[in-house]
Amino acid sequence: MALVLHVGKNNKNAFKTLITAEYAGVEVKWADNFEMGVSNKAPEFLKMNPIGKVPVLETPDGPVFESNAIARYVARLKTDTSLFGSSPIEYGQVEQWIDFSSFEIDSKLMGWLYPRFGYANYVAPVEEAFIDGLKRALGALNTYLASHTFLVGHGVTLADIIMTCNLYLGFKIMMTKSFTSEFPHVERYFWTMINQPNVSKIIGEVEQTKAVPPIVSSKKPAQTKEVKPKVESKKVEKKEAPKPKIEDVQEEEEAPKPKPKNPLDLLPPSKMILDDWKRLYSNTKTNFREVAIKGFWDMFDPEGYSLWFCNYKYNDENMVSFVTMNKVGGFLQRMDLARKYAFGKMLIIGSEPPFKVKGLWLFRGPLIPKFVMDECYDMELYEWTKVDISDEAQKERVNQMIEDYEPFEGEPLLDAKCFK
Repeated sequence: MALVLHVGKNNKNAFKTLITAEYAGVEVKWADNFEMGVSNKAPEFLKMNPIGKVPVLETPDGPVFESNAIARYVARLKTDTSLFGSSPIEYGQVEQWIDFSSFEIDSKLMGWLYPRFGYANYVAPVEEAFIDGLKRALGALNTYLASHTFLVGHGVTLADIIMTCNLYLGFKIMMTKSFTSEFPHVERYFWTMINQPNVSKIIGEVEQTKAVPPIVSSKKPAQTKEVKPKVESKKVEKKEAPKPKIEDVQEEEEAPKPKPKNPLDLLPPSKMILDDWKRLYSNTKTNFREVAIKGFWDMFDPEGYSLWFCNYKYNDENMVSFVTMNKVGGFLQRMDLARKYAFGKMLIIGSEPPFKVKGLWLFRGPLIPKFVMDECYDMELYEWTKVDISDEAQKERVNQMIEDYEPFEGEPLLDAKCFK
């Protein structure tokens, strides 16, 4: 029985196995008529991998799944190759770079790529974090490659094959020349690998992307009907720029379907741009009252947003300072699902226990979003009161909480945390 690879033909994780097979001199065949989303849900496939991920390699001795594991298996079928290096230390280094390329590069690239194609929620600060992590990893790789042609030793190893495949979608879809020019040794390495005969045979020609893909919008443009006189003419078809196939942007499993619109995205447009306020808050270092607080009220849209005070119900239990601060920190982490729609300040008040925890939150819409109340269990630990902005005393309390004013309500602040 030949080795049969069950996966779509444009999947970069399949390339790992096929390139390895070229170097090892092992024959691997594609599964006949494989269709992602259909074939991998069939009973016979689920017997090989119960969770339906691809790729899966069918062997005479049983199936193997997970792309790196499959590549390792194929590489070990022949003992006369140097794909794992030529010594114990080189073997360890091969494994080291396989892990690095998977956890430091591939995971960051996919975290950047998926939301841009609608397979995950797009959140600008999260994208920035993935890009920063990717640049950090590429910087480390660039430093290493300044004095090395390949990752281990003086020839191609399995580490190079997996690294190249993990960089492939980056160069093809996400990383423009202006992005990669910061990492010239990574550029040289990638194109060196892409032009290796055993690699180019599988991947083919690669052209570096000239632009980062726009964020996919599920909104359909409004169509207006026009009555036009019939004119016989040749129809000119507009050619759209080719989009990567779904298999080009999927990892080990079928790409998740775009999530339905959040109800808050369906609200009427607001004059308040939340990111503008967050930027003003973050960038104001002096004259906070005159700049940030005044700017907040100039931006605030009472029809599009609402302000809420919260008070922890069990303040008498807050006897240890660091435990109380960790409690608030955990709450803010779990509020990450609302980052696109909210801004918050949490104050831990008092110089001695029990410490009081109070907060101020700005939410999109007239009410606290239902999905926040449903999914963040901390919400029920607080009493929530909507701010009456016609009450000057309440407005001043808002100002003081945004500003971290001290003393707050006659007591010093132990800590102040911001959610933005």
